[in-house]
Amino acid sequence: MDNEQDSYMTEDTLIETVENQIADGEPKKVKETLMRLVMTGTPREEAMQWMACALAVEVSDVMENGASFNAERYNQHLDELPNMDWIDD
Repeated sequence: MDNEQDSYMTEDTLIETVENQIADGEPKKVKETLMRLVMTGTPREEAMQWMACALAVEVSDVMENGASFNAERYNQHLDELPNMDWIDD
């Protein structure tokens, strides 16, 4: 990963992006996922880290492969949390 990718992929940046998605209400699945995880006993900080992992998969694909952001796959990964078997994809 080069320096430009490093700046996009820091945990703080990813969590900030997820926080912004929650504040903006888009995608709606992000806020729904946070609520689901917290309501099932996951501490908010941990839930945010997991959600940042789901976002990182998409950002990585965009940066490394020049792909378009795959919102459908992002939503699918959010649905699968806290299971993260996909993280090695």
